[in-house]
Amino acid sequence: MSPFSARTGFARTWNALALALASRRARGLPVMDLTETNPTRADLPLPAPAPLAHPEALRYAPESLGLLSAREAVAAFLGTRGAALRPEHLVLSASTSEAYGWLFKLLCEPGDNVLVPAPSYPLFEYLARLEGVETRTYRLPLAHGFGLDVDAVDAARDARTRAVLVVNPGNPTGHYLREGELEALSALCARTGLALVSDEVFSDFAWDAEPGRVGSVAGRALPMPTFSLSGLSKVAGLPGLKLAWMHVGGPEAARDEALARLELVADTYLPVNTPVQLSLPEWLAHAPVFQGAVLARVKENRRRLLEARPAGAPWDVVPAQGGWSAVLRIPLEPGEEATCLALLEEGVSVQPGYFYDFRGGAFLVLSLLTHPDVFTAALGPLARVLAAGG
Repeated sequence: MSPFSARTGFARTWNALALALASRRARGLPVMDLTETNPTRADLPLPAPAPLAHPEALRYAPESLGLLSAREAVAAFLGTRGAALRPEHLVLSASTSEAYGWLFKLLCEPGDNVLVPAPSYPLFEYLARLEGVETRTYRLPLAHGFGLDVDAVDAARDARTRAVLVVNPGNPTGHYLREGELEALSALCARTGLALVSDEVFSDFAWDAEPGRVGSVAGRALPMPTFSLSGLSKVAGLPGLKLAWMHVGGPEAARDEALARLELVADTYLPVNTPVQLSLPEWLAHAPVFQGAVLARVKENRRRLLEARPAGAPWDVVPAQGGWSAVLRIPLEPGEEATCLALLEEGVSVQPGYFYDFRGGAFLVLSLLTHPDVFTAALGPLARVLAAGG
């Protein structure tokens, strides 16, 4: 009998693409990396490090939900985006991943399940399984631009479903939740007793101001418990500072009960370090500078990508409205992995769609956060390989 929990028995076998990439780097060959999403490695504006040197940084005064001053800073920051929120409805954690773990503890018994979107970033299954919770997938149909189909959500649930997770905008699809989609989803959640968890880490990165999009569920009068998540990692491009926030909303009684229970969960961990909390206003003040630089870059890289596609090419760029990624639809033959391997032979690293559970075709995912010089240099090989069919 193994001494280890089955919850941690994840597969650790490298796929062919990972092996080929490691081999290329081991041989010292250059790689134009169109998978880079770490903002601290992408030559984007960083704040001065001085704010961590706060005079009260070494004084330990733990508050389960996070220091009030830090929660006030988050509430003020979100207020500039049109959400009038109260700091007592905010919970701080070290990351949105940690917040998911807390929410699975709050909402689920072992063996219960949550509904997760597909395609999406491959994280939810790991986080849920580590909490003894299962995931059930609802598909985001390409015919809807990878938008939410409430009938697909309804069909995915069963008697042990406790919550539905949405990513707004989708990662990597870049589709924002629409008002009509939220209205239909709210009705389903209210009717079936589901909570709504909204991952909004990319919500500030819309490429235009098209009406009808839902920027956040925080502060909305919705009929079910709602939890909206974001943090410094994407909002200010500071993943190493390890601070995220969760807004708890919904009907008053359910909201207050959720906050009371989350306070006990958070008090068990107390994960957010004091210097970052004390200096949070300075980090949030940096966010507009960072976001402006990111938006300029991703829009310019996307423009260059669209221009690099010849008329009548067998591949196309999937429409999107925001985020840091571009999704390409490519021919079914030779397929995603073969195309990725052919691109890697030309020194270009991209991700296959199956990493994100794309179906109904063949897809590639590119990071628009890549430095423009690297991105532009990679477009020639990219277009050649795609034109040649891998």
